[in-house]
Amino acid sequence: MSRIPIRLRLTLAFALAMAVVLAIVGGFLYLRLASSLDESVDEVLEARLLELGARVAEGGADFDLGSSSGLVDPDERFAQLVDGSGVVVDGTPQVAGVELLGPGQLEQARAGVLVRSQLHEVPGVAGRAQLLATAVSSPDGARVLVVGASLEDRDETAGQFLTVLGVVLPIALVLTSFLGYALATAALRPVEAMRVEASAISGSDPERRLPLPSSRDEIRRLGETLNEMLARLALALERERAFVADASHELRTPLAALQTELELALRRPRTTEELESAVRSAGAETDRLVRLAEDLLLVARADRGGLPVRPALLDVDAMLAEVAASHERPARDSGRAIETKPSAGLELRADPDRARQLLANLVDNALRHGEGTVLLSARERDGEIELHVADEGQGFPPDLLPRAFERFSRGDAARTRGGTGLGLAIVSAIATAHGGRAHARNRESGGADVWVSIPNRLNDADAPGQGGTSFG
Repeated sequence: MSRIPIRLRLTLAFALAMAVVLAIVGGFLYLRLASSLDESVDEVLEARLLELGARVAEGGADFDLGSSSGLVDPDERFAQLVDGSGVVVDGTPQVAGVELLGPGQLEQARAGVLVRSQLHEVPGVAGRAQLLATAVSSPDGARVLVVGASLEDRDETAGQFLTVLGVVLPIALVLTSFLGYALATAALRPVEAMRVEASAISGSDPERRLPLPSSRDEIRRLGETLNEMLARLALALERERAFVADASHELRTPLAALQTELELALRRPRTTEELESAVRSAGAETDRLVRLAEDLLLVARADRGGLPVRPALLDVDAMLAEVAASHERPARDSGRAIETKPSAGLELRADPDRARQLLANLVDNALRHGEGTVLLSARERDGEIELHVADEGQGFPPDLLPRAFERFSRGDAARTRGGTGLGLAIVSAIATAHGGRAHARNRESGGADVWVSIPNRLNDADAPGQGGTSFG
């Protein structure tokens, strides 16, 4: 059944439903017609019974019932008069000597009950026959008057109607099935158009979109949803291509420098001091490659939602002091200072290593691209802990600020100062893994303020983080 095209399945379901509906309607019409015909026969017999009863009451025992041809059609209608002992005393020629009522029915009729009965065969009458019998008075005493009529015309009319239904209903079912198939085909035509277009969309042409029908229905909404998904996939594909291109560019620079150092070292005989200098330079480039590879791996894991965090309760002031102390020497070498602002004993539940890496990246960014004193601070705001790193430089270029946390996002002037452009992207990934966000702004007094806000989860248990899962 699952291999049958959906339009055929819809047609079969529609045909089955229509068959049930038509059968119910046909059966109802047939029963209504049969009931109407039966009522008509009963009305005619009741009228005949009343009229003949009046004649019997006036005519006495010698009343010739068989001569009343104006009331009784010899071919289709009949009547008989039965005395108290059950003997037929008069009747139409077809039933003059035939007992039409059984003993029980005769007793009921004598008691004044209107007896209705059907006989499958009556001599001289075609087809089935309908009977009515009741007690009447006559000059010779109580009698039972029986009147009847052939049901041949009634049965023939009902049979013809049933034949018409047997012809019309299948034709109607076939026509409605074809109509259902046509409607299903028309309804699914936009889906087929979208399928054809979807099969032609590839990575080489990600901007193509599915055609949308003009009607504002569920299929159009489905197409709009799929087009939105394609747009997201195209954006993700473009980001991945840009990531690969930027990563290749960043890897090429240290590799080229490393290759140059090695080639120069091998070009001619070198002194021990020159070889040591070449090895140190190659080692520095190797360290840069290692850091870049680690950063790329961290960003890739964050994209897959697999950046593990193992939360623990941290003293914020102690963490700020530790990160500041680890950067005192590079700050001193560049003529800069690092300060921390006490946070009144704030505590943060976060992964210790990731939190220190986050702050270290912010401090590195401030030392590399900022000026003046670097200030580390923290505060609690709206149920979140904010970790700030501010400097006194020129701040972010206006065009860079909205995309400061994107991968390999660097201003033109900053490209000559080293770095890979992944530091702030890693900060954002770590903040997201903790259920927080990264922010950046330019201070009115000069310089940049970069911070992360992490939900204050002091009441959370340690258990959720022990398995290496992320917050959020």
